Amino acid sequence: MMKTLMSLVVMLSALTTFAADNEIYVDQSGTGANIDLEQLGISNLIGGLQSTAGSLTPFDLDGNSMTLDINMIGDTNKFLGDILANNFTGLYNFTGDTNTFTLNQGTTALAASLDLDWIIQGNNNQVTSNINIDGATNFMDIDGNDNAVTYTGTGVTASAGGYFYLDHTGGSRTFNISQLSTLDNDWLKIISVSGTTASTVCVVQNDQGTSTSC
Repeated sequence: MMKTLMSLVVMLSALTTFAADNEIYVDQSGTGANIDLEQLGISNLIGGLQSTAGSLTPFDLDGNSMTLDINMIGDTNKFLGDILANNFTGLYNFTGDTNTFTLNQGTTALAASLDLDWIIQGNNNQVTSNINIDGATNFMDIDGNDNAVTYTGTGVTASAGGYFYLDHTGGSRTFNISQLSTLDNDWLKIISVSGTTASTVCVVQNDQGTSTSC
């Protein structure tokens, strides 16, 4: 018997006390969930990670065989949350400038069979992603200027590594990539076209070796 608990609240407010125009609160536990979230406009928020604005939390997804589709169009939006799920498929489509995306995947258990696709179009966006990987595929497609990506992939299993593919086109960018699986291979592919603008790319792959940094 499958037990699913889902709480979804969409709050729209014109009150000046709220920093966000639209807010989504999701607390999901169970197996086989298929969730689609869409926000259009500026200063919207999908809550989690102690979100502020209207004091949202959690955007917390727990379970197996889950699918999450996110579509956020606009500027100064925030996508924040924790996902703890095996056999997870995610499609994140963001269009706009000066947005913040922070996601923890498999924070206390391995994100087995993860298939994650990011499509980000715009400038001055900040992406932070922490994934406890186990056979995970993480594909990120970014078009725009002055975008920053901080990605950390960790894991201890000997059965499967993780794959991260970053495809970028645009001006100045800052990439900080860490792949820290201790018992398996990690794979990384970066294609970046940024012209002559100043950019920073830091990649660390550490398999129980000597600590290093850029």
